[in-house]
Order: sequence, then structure tokens, then C-alpha cells
Amino acid sequence: MKLFVFRSICTRIMTTTTLVIVALVGGVILRWANSESRLYRQQKVNEAKLFALTISEAWSGKLIDQDWSEIRNGFNVLMNQNEDVVYIIMSDRRLANQIVAASPSDFHEQYIPDIVPVPVTEKALVSPPLKRDLKPIPVVTETFILRDIEYPKGQARGKRGERVIEVSSDVIIGAGERLGTVRVGISLRQVDRAVADAVKQALAVGALGLAFGLVSAYLLARRLSDPVQRLQMSAAKIAAGDLQHRAEIYRADEIGALANSFNVMSAALQASFNKLQKTLVSFERFVPNKFLAVIAPEGIENIQVGAASIRKITILFSDIRGYTSMSEQMTPPEIFSFLNEYLACMGEVIEEAGGFIDKYIGDAIMALFDDEATDGALRAAIAMQQSLLGFNEIRRDKGLPMIAIGIGIHRGEVIMGTVGFTSRIESTVIGDAVNLASRVEGLTKNYNCKILVTESAVAALRHPEAFKLRLVDKAVKVKGKDEAIALYELQMNSKG
Repeated sequence: MKLFVFRSICTRIMTTTTLVIVALVGGVILRWANSESRLYRQQKVNEAKLFALTISEAWSGKLIDQDWSEIRNGFNVLMNQNEDVVYIIMSDRRLANQIVAASPSDFHEQYIPDIVPVPVTEKALVSPPLKRDLKPIPVVTETFILRDIEYPKGQARGKRGERVIEVSSDVIIGAGERLGTVRVGISLRQVDRAVADAVKQALAVGALGLAFGLVSAYLLARRLSDPVQRLQMSAAKIAAGDLQHRAEIYRADEIGALANSFNVMSAALQASFNKLQKTLVSFERFVPNKFLAVIAPEGIENIQVGAASIRKITILFSDIRGYTSMSEQMTPPEIFSFLNEYLACMGEVIEEAGGFIDKYIGDAIMALFDDEATDGALRAAIAMQQSLLGFNEIRRDKGLPMIAIGIGIHRGEVIMGTVGFTSRIESTVIGDAVNLASRVEGLTKNYNCKILVTESAVAALRHPEAFKLRLVDKAVKVKGKDEAIALYELQMNSKG
């Protein structure tokens, strides 16, 4: 249990400190946000009151004269000057509180506008008592918009559900006679933005405080757990491979014994893991990943003899023409070097086309394409012949003879699996389709073609128009095959 002292101390101190700071910061942010919200809202209310009173006094004469068009023009000017104003409405009591001027103009000649809930309108039209100097007392109501508002036309001024402050003020003339009512809707967008900015500032301050608290808590935890930490560092050094290091522990107790056992175990595990990683990398060079996914879906550690899967795949065979006579004129090191250069050249384009090499049979290559369509195999064959041109140019510059290859492609069902016994397992692909693909490659010499494709491979093309195919024999019997098959030549100027 003592092994976890350092973790326990760090966890408890860090957790406690974090909770305390978060609680403090949360409380400060909440109070700050509420305070800022009240402050900004009150400021906005005062502005709205002043705005409504100014309008009621400035346009009282125009209302007396019923010069409503002049009032409407004035409202439009005010709306253009202040983006926070969502609407301005003036109703005339002489006309049963009919709206005689409004901006936007949607509310002209209405009695109860559909911009805010009806209770808000009713409250605005109920006049409170006047001040001693016969000045009106503005009525403030926080509400929300019932529909989208456009001002100017086509430009959003307010959205449905947006919160606003409505301030209503009576238009007073003479000795306190109420002639009408002015209603102004002010958006609270700026208030929300101001509060959001305040919260962000509070969060920034809180984050700094939290960081400072966590650093302090971490330093305290390190100071309290220094002996155990030194033991942990010694164990880490041994596990990292520094087997000469010894923990400086001056007492013979369980901590020292446990640390030594842990260090030995870690060192052994690390050595075994590194060896296993190298083994896996090397193994993948012998058996392709796509092959392993079929024969060992649960991992190569669970692979067994006889693991198999029936698949319908495309098989590509290629072979160097005249390789036997050419190799007789070369020394074993020259043959070895030549094959490695050639196979690397061919293998690269096969992988780029989506295939993988199953095996090398001397100079021959057997590649598989586990796709539903055969387009990738045909593209690979063309790319191999094109890559061979560059390979031959290098050989010609070195004064070496040119080489030619034949390629055969067939699609059919095969069994992909493992054969052998407990001490020796080998991955393989077995089936009539494999033999047929090999025989088709051999027929390239008889038909003097570079690439031959069977009708089953042609039928599985997703984009046959991308390849230039020529029927060379509609019924040829291949050795070991009773039924005749059709063969096509894949020409090099295909678009695929």
C-alpha cells in the first residue's frame, strides 16, 4: 500500500485544490455576471427611458397637428441612427389608441401590434400618475419579440424570441392632458455581449488562479512525497535499461524489496517487447498485411495450421522471358542483384495499384488483388510494363541486355490459408484459378502479347471503357482445363 503514497498525496491535494478554486471562481463569476448584468441592464433602461421621454416631448406638437408623416420620417431617422432600437410606435388616444406612426411601418393603423405579447401592450396603454411637474413616468417592461423584424426591408433588425426592453411614455400637452403614447423597443443584445465579455474576463482570471493553485499544490505534494518519489525515479531508471543503477534506500523494508522486483520485471518486459516488435516487423515482410487479415483475423499469435478462407480474387502472374538463358550468362551475385532490382521495380507499382505480392517464384511474381472489381489488376499490369521501360533504359545505359516480361490476369475463387505442421507453417493460395492465371501468362509467348486477360477478369471491370482490350482468342483450351476460355490482349495505350 505504501507504493501508492505519492499518488495518493498528489491526487488528494490536487483534487482538493482544484475543487476549492473552481468553487471560488464559479462563485465570483456568478456574482460578477449578475452584477454586470444588472449594471448594463439598468444603464440600458435609463437610456431607453431618456429616449422615450425625448421622443414624447419632441413630437408632441406634430401629434397635436396630426402631422403623422413627419413623425414617421423622424422615427425612421432615429432607427437608422441607433441599431439597438428594434421598433418605435406612437398611438393617438383621440383615435382609440390607434397607431398613427411606427418604424418599421408594419404597424401603421393597428391597435394592438403583433410584435410583443398583448399584456405588454395593455400595460403600456395604462397611464401611471404624472410627476409633480406634469412630466410622464415611463413604464419599463422586459419582454420578447413575437416575430422577426426587418428594417430596412430585407435586413434583420430583430429575431423572434429575442429579448427587448420596452419603454412606454405618454405624450403630455397642456395641464397634464394625455394625447398619446410612445413605445420604444430596445434590444438587449449589447447587454448580453457585455455580460459575456465580463464572464470571459472572469474565466481568464479564474484560469490564472486555478493554474497558480495547481502549481502550488503540485509543489506541496512533491515536497511531502519526496522519499517515495526518489524511489520511483530510481525504479524508472532501472526499467529504462540502466541496470547499473541502484536505488539509494537506507532501510531494508517492503518498499525497497518491491522496487527491486518491479525494476527487474520492467527490464525483462521491455527487452521482450522490443524483440517482439522486431519479430513482427520482419514477419510482415514475408506475409503481407492483407493476407494476415484473412488467415489470422485474431492476430498472428493465434494463427493455426489449416486456417483458411474462400475468396474470389484477381490473380496476376508475371514472368521474365528468356530468364533461364540470361541467368546462365550471369554469376550468382549478379543474378541476386538483378532480381532484387527488378522485383523492387515491379513490387512498387503493384502496391500502388492496390495489390499485394503473395510470393516470388524465381523471377516470376504472383500478385493478388482482393477487390470486387479487376480495374486495379489491369492498371498494375500496364504500370509494370511502363516501369519496365524505365528499368530497361537504365540497363541499356550500363550496356546490359534488355528484358521482356509476360503478364497473365485471371479472376476466380481460391482458398487463402496456411499449410504445414506445428513446426513449419506457410501461407499460400490454392485453387484452379491460380493455375489458370499462371497458364495464361505462359500463353503470352504463343500469342506474342505482353498482357493477356481472361474473360472472367474482363467481366469484373468496373470501368471497362478505361481500357483498350482486343479479343485474341474466343475459345482456347488451357492445359489442365476442360472448358475453353476467351482471352483478351490488354494494350498499353489504355486510359486506365
